[in-house]
Amino acid sequence: MGPSCAHPASTPLSGSSPRSASQAVPASSSFLQGWTQVGPICRTVSDAVYVLEAIAGYDPRDAEATRMASQYIPEGGYRQFLNIDGVRGKRIGILRKDFFRFPSGSIQENVFEEHFNTMRQLGAILVDNLEIPSMKVINDAVQSGERALMLAEFKLSLNSYLSELATTPVKSLSDIIDFNNNHPVEERTTEFGQSYLVQSEATNGIGPTEERAIVKLNELCKEGLEKIMLVNRLDAIVAPGASAHSLLAIGGYPAITVPAGYGQRKSGDHQYCSILPFDCSVV
Repeated sequence: MGPSCAHPASTPLSGSSPRSASQAVPASSSFLQGWTQVGPICRTVSDAVYVLEAIAGYDPRDAEATRMASQYIPEGGYRQFLNIDGVRGKRIGILRKDFFRFPSGSIQENVFEEHFNTMRQLGAILVDNLEIPSMKVINDAVQSGERALMLAEFKLSLNSYLSELATTPVKSLSDIIDFNNNHPVEERTTEFGQSYLVQSEATNGIGPTEERAIVKLNELCKEGLEKIMLVNRLDAIVAPGASAHSLLAIGGYPAITVPAGYGQRKSGDHQYCSILPFDCSVV
């Protein structure tokens, strides 16, 4: 499951996926608490920062997680960093392999190079051609253990959320599955199915399989993005947003996704026929 705010921000919007559990939003239902989080999706980066300031903080209903995460909220808030010269002197890594998979000479390739040149002109120090050797494993939810953990945590989190609702026709994941089975036309189960829901319902909490998955995911994070950041003394990493979702999700890393440009989508007869927005994630 990719960051739930960064992915829709692939359209001409700015989205911020905060550090895990840094926001206090008791009315929300953010499943997989260690990975994907609630965050603002706005027209501009400035708007996203203002919304983030409003929702970030301590939540007594999620005391353990938000108390730990609150230490990362900067004194004076986030607005102080809305600075046109904010990248000056900052070391920014560029993940090339497994991320920048654009055809040579494509609009996407050219636009990203223009953005990198702009960063250099603004004083950023770009560290190029970085690689995370384990990306193939990270992008495979079965190999990484993400799938097993996701299925177990989804059931636990959803059942917990539903149990707190005062009025609802469903009280558990099992109820949702039964509801879908009883309303196949309205829920379009023939078209979409509900295999993930059924697989999740078959789990029994965090057991040995899920614990092994947690260990493996933590190792992938430590030896992957975190090692790249430390070894290269980076302040941030940039990558096309669509290619970075799994990487961001498994570590619950904070990121902001912004529109990068517009490309073209090929039709069935290989003719360019429609406009396709693409984005850039800054981690």
